Amino acid sequence: MDGTRYSYRVFSPGDTSAFWALFTDNLVNLLILSGICQFVFGMPAEIVFGRIVPGAAVAILAGVAVYTVMAKVTATRQGRDVTALPYGISTPVMFVYLFGVIGPIYWATQDPLLAWQVGIGAGFMGGIVAAMGAIIGPWLKRITPRAGMLGTLCGIALMFIGAVPLSQIFEHPVIGFTSLLFILWGLIGRFRLPGNIPAGLAAIAAGTLIALFLGESRIDTSGLRFYAPVPYFGDLIAGIQYLFANPELFLVLVPVQIYNFIETMNNVESAEAAGDSYPVGLCQLTDGAGTMIGAVFGSPFPTTVYIGHPAYKRLDARAGYIIGVALVIAAAAFLGFLSLLAGLIPVAAAAPVLVFVSVSLITNTAWAVKPAHMAAVSFAILPHVSSLLITKWGSLMNALRASGAENLPALGEDGLTAALLMEGAHYEGHLALSQGAILTGLVWGAIVADVIEGRFRRAGGFALAAAVMSSVGVIHAAALQVPQFDGITIGYLIIGGFLCLYPLVAPREDLTQRVIVPDEPDMIDDTSPAQRA
Repeated sequence: MDGTRYSYRVFSPGDTSAFWALFTDNLVNLLILSGICQFVFGMPAEIVFGRIVPGAAVAILAGVAVYTVMAKVTATRQGRDVTALPYGISTPVMFVYLFGVIGPIYWATQDPLLAWQVGIGAGFMGGIVAAMGAIIGPWLKRITPRAGMLGTLCGIALMFIGAVPLSQIFEHPVIGFTSLLFILWGLIGRFRLPGNIPAGLAAIAAGTLIALFLGESRIDTSGLRFYAPVPYFGDLIAGIQYLFANPELFLVLVPVQIYNFIETMNNVESAEAAGDSYPVGLCQLTDGAGTMIGAVFGSPFPTTVYIGHPAYKRLDARAGYIIGVALVIAAAAFLGFLSLLAGLIPVAAAAPVLVFVSVSLITNTAWAVKPAHMAAVSFAILPHVSSLLITKWGSLMNALRASGAENLPALGEDGLTAALLMEGAHYEGHLALSQGAILTGLVWGAIVADVIEGRFRRAGGFALAAAVMSSVGVIHAAALQVPQFDGITIGYLIIGGFLCLYPLVAPREDLTQRVIVPDEPDMIDDTSPAQRA
């Protein structure tokens, strides 16, 4: 079809269910960041609900406007309905900004205003870095196997969007199980609920009603008032000046924004695997611009194309669901309803929706890649297991200190590391894997997929690129550093060197004939033997 007589339907019945899933995802992020800023970093409600939350809403509105137009243009060009890309605050990067930028400034100065100013300065500068991903994004997407990009997303989905919310369900089983029941019935089983009620709405409503009955939710209207979104140019300039006066903060800022535009690329690839193809460079530019707009209006937190497009595609959503989320989030932010919802909706009621998004992404990946490439997907997931372990070990130590334990060693101290190793807890290895887990998972997924396909030089190229990134601290290090040749960097060089050089001298039959591995299913198609690349 040439699309000349095609008219894209912005709204469809599937948008209703998709709305509740994406709305929950955005709402949970806003509730988390507002709670941490207010109760951990001591920011007054005027900054949190009067500046940060409205700024985030402006960024979401701006990005959704672009992605709605992008969906309409794509659908008209292809002559068929497409699902718009979901959009919101990047969950992994949000935590890095909270505890890698805003937190250190607050703890060092005890000045919440300065911490917020540096946060929006970092957000603006980070948006520039994220937008620059548009320069190399299309090339990266072209050379990176789908298994690598989707596999590292599966790692995030499995550990942070699936396992963590599932544990919250089991902490409050009466609320969580009731909400989960509606998700299992309506979104995973795809059976209709009475009156065709959207499953996401039923899940949240049922969980909230039970929480109110049990006294675990409250209705607090004290924060309801109008918060006008206004630009904060003076505060933004003050934050940027502080950044340039303390350039070590860029060592946190630059790598995490690299992860952010890689995340955008991966999520666009996920959408393409589900059948909707969008220009990755334009998406990366939009995410960077949205982040900068949000920073101008008071939000430090980067925005990105969200994980989970395949789930919304399965629900037969169009663009109406992202429009609805943007409008409701904006209304809640500008009118102060977010403070009301923070006390009203329990986490256990919203968590099942996130579990569904996680399960849907992993299921879609299994259908979108070759069976043989599931080995690459599995490799790409593993660094995120380490990332969750390191995060929770850090939380454990903080909880022990908060509970009054004294003279505790810090994570990473030699004595504690040796003791953990004796107990089978490999702290150093998990720490290395957790640092830059998004990129690490992508690289290892790409290496494995390319080896399976016999593209040895390309696989070696990914290994050598990992060696460079490791040597300067983009992956496997806490911050950027002067290039150094540690064991991990040397290991990548060994793998890259072998993959690039050995195929040049190996007997041809060794490169074209597969080896039978006992007790393993033979998922590689022998009719298309490996080829030298």
